[in-house]
Amino acid sequence: MKFSKFASRFDGDSGIVQLMDDLGNAMTGNNDLLMLGGGNPSHIPIVQECFRESLLRLIGNPTLFSHVIGNYELPQGNQDFIDAIVEMINTQYGWGIKSENVALTIGSQSAFFFLFNMLGGEHEDGTYQKILLPITPEYIGYSDVGLTANLFYSYQPAIEKLDDHFFKYHIDFDKLTVRENTAAICVSRPTNPTGNVLTDEEMLKLQAIAEQHDIPLIIDNAYGEPFPGIIFTETKPFWNNNTIFCMSLSKIGMPGTRTGIVIADDLIINSIRNMNAVINLSTANFGPMIANDLLRSGEMQRLSQSEIKPFYQKKLKHALRVIRREFDDINYYIHTPEGAIFLWLWLPDLSISTDILYEQLKSRGVLVISGSHFFPGLEGGWEHKHQCLRITYSMDEDTVEKGIKLIADEIRTI
Repeated sequence: MKFSKFASRFDGDSGIVQLMDDLGNAMTGNNDLLMLGGGNPSHIPIVQECFRESLLRLIGNPTLFSHVIGNYELPQGNQDFIDAIVEMINTQYGWGIKSENVALTIGSQSAFFFLFNMLGGEHEDGTYQKILLPITPEYIGYSDVGLTANLFYSYQPAIEKLDDHFFKYHIDFDKLTVRENTAAICVSRPTNPTGNVLTDEEMLKLQAIAEQHDIPLIIDNAYGEPFPGIIFTETKPFWNNNTIFCMSLSKIGMPGTRTGIVIADDLIINSIRNMNAVINLSTANFGPMIANDLLRSGEMQRLSQSEIKPFYQKKLKHALRVIRREFDDINYYIHTPEGAIFLWLWLPDLSISTDILYEQLKSRGVLVISGSHFFPGLEGGWEHKHQCLRITYSMDEDTVEKGIKLIADEIRTI
């Protein structure tokens, strides 16, 4: 059987496929695996109870339940939830958006598939446009969503070594050059995998560069404010017509509902609506209708600040304590954890690549993610990207503790 050029884009090795295979295996009954590699949010009882109560209210209302289970939604997304997003954003941030500026997608991964292929790739005039990632490491899920090869180009960060085994990445603006065939700039904030949060100053510089070159700035806000609020530094979210601001219901604790949220200029939103109709017919109902009342009442924002953020801060402190204890005789650095649910571990003395280390740890029942997958579009060799691991601390403390101990033990044997 022969497959198309389109299918060939999905045939090769892919970090995101490896990650989701590992995550699915670990979360569906293989209790022997210590899952420190996936991005599944924690099951926070008080948060899940709020979602359960909202779902029960939905089930108890025959009219709403009939709609959610029996009707196609609008291609742009559930109108009531979109209106709730607009009201919340304008009240909290004063952006002045309208419902025409918001679209829902089947998860944020599909949103980035739409956006990157809408803006990048081959254009009608024959030019080939690319997406600029001004700093790597960046999100593993970007790498393979392009319908054409070499959709991204990116730059190494400036590295600042800090006290107490910490370090931090910064955008190297001195080396940052926007090529003529650039369609958009994209950053995640907080950054998956490193937990880096670009400063307000860095974001304003990127905004100015994007406007100077008449290209949009895409902000992946899956972990940031206003929800789920897994961000541990003071930041100021911003938006204008040249900004594409992406959110999700996943990290607040609803990954199974597959609900992405895009706030953008109405031309972008109209294109996403059309893509939704062609590819999905409509968007999903359950996520928006479960979250709608929670968003309108302010409960979602309260949960983010009062329950979700403190929950992950506690888990982060525990993971750091375990690493300091178990890695006492190992040369290591941790990226300053400013948000998201991961620790980014740099092992400068590692004599093998973290791809090989990943396989060795997997054979011992510990699942992590090799850092090499998080550098989409980076040209040339850079030893640093083969010296890093992404470790999630969202699992239960016993799993995190056992996993980190085994990672340290394996490193000592190398």
